[in-house]
Amino acid sequence: MPDSTEFAGTERVTGVDRWLQRLRGAVAPRRHNARTIAALTGNPGCHRRAVLDAAGVDKPRLAEHIGFPARFGQSRFAITRGNAFEAQVKADGGVELLRLLRERLGRPIPYAAFTDLDDDQPASTPEPAATTDTGPDESNEQRYERSQRLLSAAAREPASGDAVIFDHPLLRLRVAGQPVYLEPDLIAFRVDGRFHVVEIKSFPVIDGQADPSKVSAAAIQAAVYVLAMRQLLTDAGHDPEIVSHDVLLVCPRDFTNEPVAALVDVRKQLSTLRRQLTRMARVEELVAALPPDLTFDLAPDRDGRPTRSPAALTTALDVVEARYAPECLASCELAFYCRHEARGHTGALGRSVREELGGVEQVPTVLALANGELAPAEGQAEAAALLQAAARLRAEALS
Repeated sequence: MPDSTEFAGTERVTGVDRWLQRLRGAVAPRRHNARTIAALTGNPGCHRRAVLDAAGVDKPRLAEHIGFPARFGQSRFAITRGNAFEAQVKADGGVELLRLLRERLGRPIPYAAFTDLDDDQPASTPEPAATTDTGPDESNEQRYERSQRLLSAAAREPASGDAVIFDHPLLRLRVAGQPVYLEPDLIAFRVDGRFHVVEIKSFPVIDGQADPSKVSAAAIQAAVYVLAMRQLLTDAGHDPEIVSHDVLLVCPRDFTNEPVAALVDVRKQLSTLRRQLTRMARVEELVAALPPDLTFDLAPDRDGRPTRSPAALTTALDVVEARYAPECLASCELAFYCRHEARGHTGALGRSVREELGGVEQVPTVLALANGELAPAEGQAEAAALLQAAARLRAEALS
């Protein structure tokens, strides 16, 4: 596979980029975000998701076209409500956010400069912050360099009683060997010289309690931002520990739009995230093993309707190894297709079952080993003994 590089504008183009574009087709790539990285690191052995995400393939549309549409995700109403709540928290130069910072960090912060990293000129609360649009011609690399420059300058400032709140920073993290650009909700610079990531979510906190699964998902996504922020400051020569592991999670209170905040410790999520990122295969290695003519291009017509047959696309998907687990149903748009494909495999029963059974991949083989109808192959003796013991105990219980 070619590894030469060239430059298109200020963006670096590599041989891997061209391969990924061929896999995606002639459409704009779907950008990674903290949610997709959290899902990817939750199942680092799934080469299919790693390749499709790196290529920016539109997985929801692909799944729908092949007849296995995703059954999760936010409705348009929920997305609109979430955007409105985020705008409310950031309104007037972050006045409401400053109040939450005072409450949760336990420090009297009399003043805060609200800096939109799409704009070099900060505005101070309580006056509304001026914002500018950098326009479609600015590259991710240019935005990242601006974010690094301004955040690094803030890290060099002496501690004071004031805060600087940064909006629209662009961070970068290497996932499967490829740079991924991320845009967190906010990053707040605190009086003690530390940065705090702010994660704004639209799920409610009712009577002081929020849905634990949603809080857990928000913590994992925030950990992605913390890790990327630490990498940015490390590259700029700063101590990464000035980015706090305590994340400010902002949600609406009860059934109103009144924001309420809590500090969430994401050290456990950071540890897991680092470990899973190191376990992932590099994209260039995965792509190099694929047929040169492989593509997941939907080949849309003038009206945007896919023209490739579902059969051709499922054949293409089958070329890339998947690692299905029931947990994928809550995080991956192709999970229903992969579950259908994994029918009869032990992996479809869960990771714990797959790990306990070692190299026994097929459910019929499991049943034959349990009943003593099949002699265990090399490496299956321990699993066979466990299965036969389980079968015996089950028979005794039933009798």
